[in-house]
Amino acid sequence: MKRHFLILTLFASTFSLRAAENVTTTDSDWKGYTKQSFDFEGHKAFVVVPKEAAAGKPWVWRTSFPDFHAEVDLALVKDGFHIAHVDVVSMLGCDESLAIMDRFSDQVRQQWALAAKAALEGVSRGGLHAYRYAATRPDRVACIYADTPVMELKSWPLKHPKAKGPLADALKFYGFADEAALIAYGGDPLDLLEPIAKAKIPLRHVISSNDLVVPAEENTLEAKRRLEKFGWEMDLLIVDPATTINEGHHFPLVGIAESVAFIKKHAAGQ
Repeated sequence: MKRHFLILTLFASTFSLRAAENVTTTDSDWKGYTKQSFDFEGHKAFVVVPKEAAAGKPWVWRTSFPDFHAEVDLALVKDGFHIAHVDVVSMLGCDESLAIMDRFSDQVRQQWALAAKAALEGVSRGGLHAYRYAATRPDRVACIYADTPVMELKSWPLKHPKAKGPLADALKFYGFADEAALIAYGGDPLDLLEPIAKAKIPLRHVISSNDLVVPAEENTLEAKRRLEKFGWEMDLLIVDPATTINEGHHFPLVGIAESVAFIKKHAAGQ
């Protein structure tokens, strides 16, 4: 089943950029830059435009919570990156959300003339979108920068007592009949690391050592171990001493300059 899923989605990603009419946008301010917001298939979306675009028009695609830990994005937009986001966060990276993301990518690449590959940024549950998208559409991804990312539904939301709403979302959007079906599912990011390693997509995570919401051992550290078996690595920054904010899941962002350099190295000039 997992192999069948991958073949279908990888085949879908080979289609060329579809023609699309320009969407109507509304301008507002985002930290001194123009944020062009619009409706995309019923989902809130936006593109932040730099004062002067960098060569090749590189861009960052925030898959979740675009205003949380935005320091990296602010530094990048100052250096000519566009910042894009479409809000499908509640869909938790299900197949339907990935299809919406495909069409969103087509739209912004055409309308704003952006680079073919985006730097994906996944915060928390946005890791589901970033990794499932990259595993099945590697030709559209320059790199992944992730902040405390969810790598397995069986870890979050299933195990976290405060995530009943997201658990209901997972059952709904993935079409699971019950929790047993979620547990048996073989399409989580942890299950899809081989194509990411094969495509040599650069990876960087920033996590907390005592995250009780998205435990490091079950998510990032397990991903790191599996990637190494496939001959690939991730750039990993662990916040320690550990934070106590939001059960260890939030912390003042660290390694900003290094994260900016990572994205610029792998996404600029794509």
